[in-house]
Amino acid sequence: MKSIVVGGGKVGYYLVKALKEKKHQVVLIEKDRKICEKIAEELEVDVICGDGSDIEVLKDAGIEEAEVVAAVTGKDEENLVICQMAKVNFNINETLARVNNPKNIAIFEALGVGKTVCSTQVICNLIEGEFNSEPLKIIESINKGEMILIEAKIDKKSAWKDKSISQLKIPKECVILSLIRNGKVIFPRGCVDIKEGDKVLIITNADKRNDVEKSIIGG
Repeated sequence: MKSIVVGGGKVGYYLVKALKEKKHQVVLIEKDRKICEKIAEELEVDVICGDGSDIEVLKDAGIEEAEVVAAVTGKDEENLVICQMAKVNFNINETLARVNNPKNIAIFEALGVGKTVCSTQVICNLIEGEFNSEPLKIIESINKGEMILIEAKIDKKSAWKDKSISQLKIPKECVILSLIRNGKVIFPRGCVDIKEGDKVLIITNADKRNDVEKSIIGG
């Protein structure tokens, strides 16, 4: 998956680093040449020195092949413009914007920005959730990313397949909210069996995500 991150400050730096560690193809756009040189040297990623709200700069970054654009500069108005351009000019479905002033969140959402967040880890989790092939998909981050709502897809290899909810070994911080089976919602009780093809909605602490995934996969 190819992602474009606009803004090389602390948020952008750690977001690019996190995505690179997860083996994503990522390009950073940043105006400050010194910051560009520093990040390119430290993280060994593709860096474009330029204005992320310039169409030609976005093209140079390969936006036509990108699946997601994250605008994380320190200026809300720039982030809004970049997300709007990505959607309107390049048909990017997934746009994410850093919002520095919470009062601007409603404006961003009204103008069609996909998601608005204020945390590097939240942005990274959202990107992962949209485009991974792993058993878990992050639906929403809660309380500034401390908790997450996730969807688990149960396949024939899942350790949860054909087990009742009472039999599952999951962290105490994890709560199963519902099962979705053939388009119908099933409210969980201990005696309810989980079947292949089910989608399980779970809320848990963000730091327990890996433990939940291990429980689903088994081993």
